Amino acid sequence: MGLVSLIPPIVAVILAILTKNVIISLFSGVYIGVLILVGGHPIEATMETIGNYLFPQVADSYNAAVLVLLFFIGGFVGLMEKSGGGAALASKATKYINTRAKAQLSAWFGGIIIFFSDLGTPLIVGPVFDRIFDKAKISREKLAWIIDSTSSPVAVLVPFIGWGVYIMGLIRQEFDLLNITTSEFSTLVSVIPFQFYAILAVLMVPLVAITKLDFGPMAKAERRIQTTGELYWPDSKPLRRAEKEAEYTTGSRAILIWLPLLVLFITLFGLLISFGFPFEPVPGSDFRVSLSTAYLFAAITIIILMLFYKVKKFGEIFDIYTAGMQKMVYVSVTLVLAWALGKVINEMGTAMFLVEAMKGNVPAFIIPAILFAVGAGMAIASGTSWGTFAIMIPIAIPMAVALDAHLLVCIGAVLSGGIFGDHCSPISDTTILSSTGAGADHIDHVKTQFPYALLNATIAFIGFVVAGITGSALTLILTVGLLITAVIVLSEIQNRKFKEGVGV
Repeated sequence: MGLVSLIPPIVAVILAILTKNVIISLFSGVYIGVLILVGGHPIEATMETIGNYLFPQVADSYNAAVLVLLFFIGGFVGLMEKSGGGAALASKATKYINTRAKAQLSAWFGGIIIFFSDLGTPLIVGPVFDRIFDKAKISREKLAWIIDSTSSPVAVLVPFIGWGVYIMGLIRQEFDLLNITTSEFSTLVSVIPFQFYAILAVLMVPLVAITKLDFGPMAKAERRIQTTGELYWPDSKPLRRAEKEAEYTTGSRAILIWLPLLVLFITLFGLLISFGFPFEPVPGSDFRVSLSTAYLFAAITIIILMLFYKVKKFGEIFDIYTAGMQKMVYVSVTLVLAWALGKVINEMGTAMFLVEAMKGNVPAFIIPAILFAVGAGMAIASGTSWGTFAIMIPIAIPMAVALDAHLLVCIGAVLSGGIFGDHCSPISDTTILSSTGAGADHIDHVKTQFPYALLNATIAFIGFVVAGITGSALTLILTVGLLITAVIVLSEIQNRKFKEGVGV
């Protein structure tokens, strides 16, 4: 349908920016697309949207299995967050923290441990380490950056939590439309080495901690607390932590996090091995059943432990479990609308229109870099990586196939762009929660984090250009090498300027 086919995704993006609401944005994109398809009849478009674009997505056996799996994940995550196990485990590590580097590395490690919840990481790790950082004279801005770097950048790298399930759902729909039989699970696992930004964001924390590198506004924040002892700038307005955070840090044990996760891993990989993993591709249906079983067994384990250690009563535990499931309703609705929007833009030929426009004009190797840049801009403006994935993946996969660009690199570029934008956007939920968990001023957190994120994004962009040419996962070594080199060079510049008394 030519330029008209761009209207639904453009409407979705604009509304995401204006309303900050993914559901409203995606639904509007779907409805506008259907309205165009039916010739501009509002009543018919409404009935078509519900009857032929929403209902079929829920009724599809694959989609239904994904939605059920999300509820299992939500219940388990709810229990993990409320058990206090993450805070207890992090608290044990504080006994061995006696240097600035150890404090930063411990917070980083604590964030990685809470991989199962990108939103839980800031609210669990932040309150445990804020006093430790104050004692070590490390700024609250640095703590906010560390927990932000171990929230969504870590979550997007784990294929068997809610993030992975959501992304696999988007990939599977496009594969079905293109008659690609490859497993979405094996595809997402293969994409991990191409998630350059997320990997660089996670790796940069220990590099900065070890080299003692601070630059940009972060260097000023570090000098402030080290020279004056002040936690904030005079005009800062730190976000208050939620009252409920106290329960994360009291009356719990570390076993409440490591044993359920151990049960989860043993169950999941034990079942996958029985299907031939890693030597044979595991069918998506078997993977979803295995993952649902693993999360159910892990939830039962944590329920037993919470009862044994008298953390909560059974009624309270069950309420927590169902409340966790309820949180997945938003994710589920988002996913259903994303599937519907994918179907609409496929019928309108959006991806094929872009393919025709680019064919002969844009070389295939540059496509991943373009997808990364567009995804980043979209996520920064809208504050949502999930909404970015929902709009970009249905465009990126057909485009990669038609233009003969490297498919895995293109998917990785979309994911990296979404994470970079989400990481930097002042309206992103994880960015706001990182400020909250660290007890930092939100604008101060955004300003101090951005130069670090921009350095990673620049290196990632270079990586996507190279990977677009080679299609090799070894490009990751190049990007990591560039990051290490950049950190060492910047650290040397910093040390020289400090010796000269100039500062950074």
